Amino acid sequence: MGKRVISPGGIVDGVVELPGDKSISHRYAIIAALAEGRSDIQNYASAADCRSTLECLRRLGVEIESSERRVRIDGAGLDGWKEPRKPLDAENSGSTMRMLAGALAGQPFTSTLTGDESLRRRPMRRVIEPLRQMGAEIRARDGDRAPIEIRGAHLHAIDYAPPIPSAQVKSAVLLAGLYADGVTTVRESVCTRDHTEIALREFGATVEGTKNAIRIHPRPKLVAQQLVVPGDLSAAVFLIAAALVLPESSLMLHNVGLNPTRARVLDFFVSIGAPVHVASLQMRHGELVGDVSVRHAPIAGGTVAGAQVAEMIDELPMLGALGPFTEKGIEIHDAKELRVKESDRIAALAVGLRQMGARVEEFDDGMRVEGRSAGKLRGAKVDPQGDHRIAMALAVAALGAEGDTTIRDADCAAVSFPEFFATLDRLRGAEKR
Repeated sequence: MGKRVISPGGIVDGVVELPGDKSISHRYAIIAALAEGRSDIQNYASAADCRSTLECLRRLGVEIESSERRVRIDGAGLDGWKEPRKPLDAENSGSTMRMLAGALAGQPFTSTLTGDESLRRRPMRRVIEPLRQMGAEIRARDGDRAPIEIRGAHLHAIDYAPPIPSAQVKSAVLLAGLYADGVTTVRESVCTRDHTEIALREFGATVEGTKNAIRIHPRPKLVAQQLVVPGDLSAAVFLIAAALVLPESSLMLHNVGLNPTRARVLDFFVSIGAPVHVASLQMRHGELVGDVSVRHAPIAGGTVAGAQVAEMIDELPMLGALGPFTEKGIEIHDAKELRVKESDRIAALAVGLRQMGARVEEFDDGMRVEGRSAGKLRGAKVDPQGDHRIAMALAVAALGAEGDTTIRDADCAAVSFPEFFATLDRLRGAEKR
């Protein structure tokens, strides 16, 4: 993969239509493949991770037509998936592996889930344990690493409380609950993103409960849907941050997904002084969608900890990288999960920022990045460790540095936001220079 040189300065200015939300796209595709009839999904995420989900579904016998940002899926029904001839390759996508594991646990065949070197290093015990409790036979390398072999079974309903809040683990249990012998319940100490519950309801499943106890009834008739995926809020965060780094910047982001279990990051931006505004709110397929505007302003900095972490886990690398552009710095606690993402995101971000001259204190469960008083960042050669969110976070930080920054393996951003660098160039007017 190629390197990318980021020159500092300029402004970001303009209007953006973001690619489809990665989290929602995964879920729409998997549930559509379990439904009956043809689903049409518009603005499907361009992320490589979401293409991995489609390819795994194809290997399960699901017929899928895909073109730019549009996917048509001929659902096979709850019992229509076929035993794959080869392992299902999730590539870099933990979402694909964890959520498909839930649906595969109820199938009358054996399947194997694998991935690239990075994904094979990531622990899967949190999803394996509840599926075993439901009756699936699961074997994994070293006990909890891919490849994971799943021998489907007649599943038992369980009442499960994940030890660590995780939307992906919750989703796996709910998808397995479609095949259980009774009502399956997932209890959360902290409310995580609820895209799976919303999508299951849209397709016809009976999902009940409060924010902290979600119950799914088994064996629903899932019916194909016509859906439009909202713009990806996690992708929007990098562009919002770019506007906050570069003076005189002003952005409008159209049709952004603003699900309340995801939008806490906007509240955090406002709390540190960022002039972020939301307008044109509407409900679309159970998801809140709206326009987000932001302009440059001085930001104070602050702390992310406790319940906020689960709601902003994907956005934390970018928030950490904003630290040098704030008055008080950014501090992150209770985020040990960042250590087992596509990279050790705490370590990878700390190393990259230090190479650019930032003062960073690393904790077991987070970090502190000093504010402006620690001095201006300088251009450097940085390595995102193959992690898309680290690559984009360091690129945004580089906009406010002195001198050019070279990002090794910058193309890894395509895992979630293939258009990131082109969008950033367009908003900075690079095409006109």
